[in-house]
Amino acid sequence: SDAARSVTRIMTWSNTGAPYRAPREASRDDRAATTAARSALRRPAPGYAYAAMSPGPPHPGAPARPAAAPAPARWLRAYRATGADPPFGDPRRAHDGVAMEGYFWRFTHAPSGRVVVALCGVNRAPGGHWATVALAGHPGRFLRHAAVMSAAADGERLGATAADGTFSAGPHHVAVDLGGDARLDARLEALRGWTRRPFGGVGAAHAIPGLSQYWHPHVLGGRVTGHAVLGGETIDLAGFDVYAEKNWGRGGFPAHWWWGQAQGFEDPDVCVAFAGGEVRIGPLGGTATALVVRLGDTLIRLGQPLLSPVGADIGQDRWHLDGRGPRWSVEVTATAASGAAHDLPVPLPAERRNVPAAHQHLAGRLELTVRRHGRPVFRGTSALAGLERGDLTGVRAALDAATAPTPPIAPSGAPAAPNEA
Repeated sequence: SDAARSVTRIMTWSNTGAPYRAPREASRDDRAATTAARSALRRPAPGYAYAAMSPGPPHPGAPARPAAAPAPARWLRAYRATGADPPFGDPRRAHDGVAMEGYFWRFTHAPSGRVVVALCGVNRAPGGHWATVALAGHPGRFLRHAAVMSAAADGERLGATAADGTFSAGPHHVAVDLGGDARLDARLEALRGWTRRPFGGVGAAHAIPGLSQYWHPHVLGGRVTGHAVLGGETIDLAGFDVYAEKNWGRGGFPAHWWWGQAQGFEDPDVCVAFAGGEVRIGPLGGTATALVVRLGDTLIRLGQPLLSPVGADIGQDRWHLDGRGPRWSVEVTATAASGAAHDLPVPLPAERRNVPAAHQHLAGRLELTVRRHGRPVFRGTSALAGLERGDLTGVRAALDAATAPTPPIAPSGAPAAPNEA
């Protein structure tokens, strides 16, 4: 139909970051269909989330049937349960059906060199949801984490909770309580949110159902009030920068990944974040990297195949990314001190346990260069970059080897038992 073709045009054009306009040669009817399609993508049908469809009268003697949800609402729930989001949707809302919905906040203060990290993963397992909760800080290598056996993620807005008051968060607050010496109570104001519609951090890939991993940075600056208790020290968060993101996926974390984020540049109105790793959909797989930069009111997103690809060269304690699009190009070079990483917990959702698979430096060095049409518009360095490499496969193999039963030792002079295939 004309509307369907128009939706396809909009999704394709959205990767450029420019507003879509119907081509001049298009017919009046085609342009009208485009306008109608855009309107349909911007908002749901009036009342579809609240009204119930009438199932009609039951046959004589049959029990009364409960009112069914409207077909558009059922379709949208099933679609989002795969991890996908439609154009102009809200990726911050929970996707009821994925194995893991991850929430992450990072607070940095360049004058003092302090960093505080809070995270919560709401994980799906047989019998219900549980949570991975952690609080970390720099300097001092502080880390406290727990597996909390009951948790919930909000499907209507950004939000998550874990049992016994261990974690609670919404659009403007984050609270962690992992004991008297591991607490956070932060309130967020004047947030610089995501402005690149109709999709989130991974672009049009948000609309693809069943990806192994999705990523969306939804706060790229703002004001913070509150405090954190890390060990025996209480930290006033006034004046800290704030960054927040979500990641989620069909099976939890991928086997291997890389990530980074930085504020604290000479220009305080700059923020950069990137995420990449293995991506799978069914039997198909590969690697991909998304790169986002905010320069004041300008938000740059790179990482769309063919249109704005990002190359990633990741090594031991070093990260180099080079992203190029039709208008913008971004280069990131980052390093971290060997042996200084926090081993943050990563959930194994179905097993209700965490493993130390996310090796994150809380205060690395990151150099950022942004060019527009080949001309530099920003160059800067941050000494408070979060830099991470993840290796779930390697950590699981090491843990399995460490817990494997030791084979019996044959008595002196007796032949050892043969290995079994």
